[in-house]
Amino acid sequence: MKKAMLSQPMGTVRTEKEIRATREKAITALESMGYSVVNTLFTDEWCSDEKAEEHGVVQKPLYFLAKSLEKMSLCDAVYFCKGWEYARGCRIEHEAAVAYGLQIIYET
Repeated sequence: MKKAMLSQPMGTVRTEKEIRATREKAITALESMGYSVVNTLFTDEWCSDEKAEEHGVVQKPLYFLAKSLEKMSLCDAVYFCKGWEYARGCRIEHEAAVAYGLQIIYET
């Protein structure tokens, strides 16, 4: 089965409810296209502020981007949620997806 990940703006302007609703819609769309969705919602203990600090993470956004790119290496496609072009991390993910020939799917 083909695998895909989401590239979703998170920022401080979106509520948790909005983020979850966008994710659910995107996952449903990808699954209807026959994709298995690779989880890029990093909520494990290591991602807490305390653990990141303990492990020496200075740039937390870069840490999450690195984790996201690692997940991208497992994928055939990336689904870009609306607003991706305004989010720095999503733009970098887009450049990587283009550079490495992944299928790109845009939320409609």
